[in-house]
Amino acid sequence: MVGYRSVGALKPTGLPAWVLQRVSALLMLMVLLGGLGAAVLWSAPGYLQWRTWVSHPAVSAAIFVFFAALLLHAWVGLRDVLLDYARPAGLRSVLLAALAASLIGLPLWLALILLRVQP
Repeated sequence: MVGYRSVGALKPTGLPAWVLQRVSALLMLMVLLGGLGAAVLWSAPGYLQWRTWVSHPAVSAAIFVFFAALLLHAWVGLRDVLLDYARPAGLRSVLLAALAASLIGLPLWLALILLRVQP
């Protein structure tokens, strides 16, 4: 059974939140291992080699997936902490809104960075 807390809209807690964190952690691990593998295969890459590598569409997509998983992971964890420990309810709502705004702004900033390195 899926647990729900009443904070504005229905938001999954319990097992669904746990599964989301584990899936996002696995995605981050796969991208991180792929990036480390690529770094090991290169011998002393310079700025131009890294920029060329990052500008490849598959690498840019992997970086975006990594950060999307990171932000999802952060949202689930910090949301649960705020729901459990932030009191009173008004303060909790303000903190959740600030968290949501910052986690929405970060991928937009990342997209701008990744689009800037495209040839």
